[in-house]
This record gives sequence, C-alpha cells and structure tokens, in this order.
Amino acid sequence: MSENNTELLEKEREFHDEWANQMDLDKINVYDYFETSTSPENRFIVEHMGDLKGKYLLDIGCGAGENSVYFALKGARCIATDYSPGMLDVAQKLAAKYNVSIETNVVDAMNIPYPDNTFDIVYIANTLHHVDTMKCINEIYRVLKPGGKMCSWDPLRHNPVINIYRKMATEVRTEDEFPLHINITKELAKKFTDIKYDTFWLTTLWIFVRFYLIERVHPNQERYWKKIIYEEKRLRPLYQRLEKFDRLLKKLPFMSRFSWNIAIVATK
Repeated sequence: MSENNTELLEKEREFHDEWANQMDLDKINVYDYFETSTSPENRFIVEHMGDLKGKYLLDIGCGAGENSVYFALKGARCIATDYSPGMLDVAQKLAAKYNVSIETNVVDAMNIPYPDNTFDIVYIANTLHHVDTMKCINEIYRVLKPGGKMCSWDPLRHNPVINIYRKMATEVRTEDEFPLHINITKELAKKFTDIKYDTFWLTTLWIFVRFYLIERVHPNQERYWKKIIYEEKRLRPLYQRLEKFDRLLKKLPFMSRFSWNIAIVATK
C-alpha cells in the first residue's frame, strides 16, 4: 500500500472509531435502512439482489452493521468488515440486539483478505468514495463467484447543492472523500457481465435545504443522511411527492448525473 493510502486509512479509522463511540443502538432500526421511503438506494438494491437465504455475503465498510444485520435476518451468512474496530464492536452489539449472528473482521477494502471466487454477494455502501475506487472494485470482482453480485451505492460529484453541503459539513465527514463520476457505470461495464443502476435525490434534495433554511439544523449539528432515516415517518409525504418529480427529471438527458447518490448492482 502506498504511503498516501496508509495515511488515508488511518484518518478514516480514527474518524469512524470516534463516531462509533457516539452510536446509540436504541435509535437504529435496521429495517428502516432498507424498506422506508427515504432509503431508495437500498430499496433498489434489494429489488435486484435476489433471495438471500444461504448466500455468502461480504459487507465492506459495514459501519454500525445495519446492513449485515438486515441481510442476516433475511437468511444470508454475513461477514461484516470495516477498517474501524470501534464500528465492528457496534455491529456485533447490533447483531446481538436482533438475535442474529454475524462474523466481523478488520479489512482494508483495497486489499480484501479472502480467496478468489468466494462470495455470492459483496455489498459496499457509501464506501467506494472513501478509497481508491477502481482498486477496491478489482478486489471485489476477484472475491466474487462467477454470477455473483456487487451491490453498492455512493454519492456522485456533480450536484452543486450537495457540493455546498459537503463544504459546510466539515465535522461529520472526512476530508479525503472523492464522490463518484456518473461514468463509473461505464468502467464497471468493462468488467462485469451485467450492470443495473439508478440515481436518487434530485428535487428531493429540497429536504436538505429545508433542514438548513427552515428547521435551522446545521449539517455539522446533525448528519442529514441519518436524519432522513430516523425521521422518515415525518418526511414521507414530502419525499414521496418530490420523488415523482425526480422520476420525470431523470428521463431528461444528463439530469441523472445531478442526483445525490447512485446505486449499482453489477453481476460478475
């Protein structure tokens, strides 16, 4: 690993270990992260990943473990990995709360310590933009079985509103982030046999603007991407109305790139 990558990973570990110490397990409902209106990325992924019963699943950058616990509840055999030991401790506690078993391991996403053709599914959420993206994707491709699926979602770099938000939210994100270019799908198509993707949050980003201008919640005060999950019931009517406009706008040329996030399911 290069010196720059080592420094980046250590910054990420320190940031996420500190965040782990602030986690409140009572606020985490793993179903909310996959089945509610304001989790469109994971709804898309679940729709295309298929039946999870008996599947061997690697969760990269698992964070608090919401993903691995949800997949375990659906019958998958999950290995939850992160570069932050603190986050892995939280993940194990969350699994115990839901009475499921997951394996945890400290893993560098750019050097995955598992053999070729091991996993049915590799799930990587909000993580590719924290690492050397193509190096990580090459590793994911290597450890997937033929016919296995990489399921991912990450932010895009093109929307000016989100870029303003990133500049403001300096205390709740790391500085070494590289949001993806929409052309990531073309790069994946060079390796994988099938690519399905969609983008999310265009006019629905009004919710973020509302948090700041009307509700007076500074992005350093509360993580907006968590707030939309925790307060989904309150936000649902507004989100669902705006989502209809998003569907229309994304039909126009070049509009999809201005979404906040992209979700991808790529088959090896």
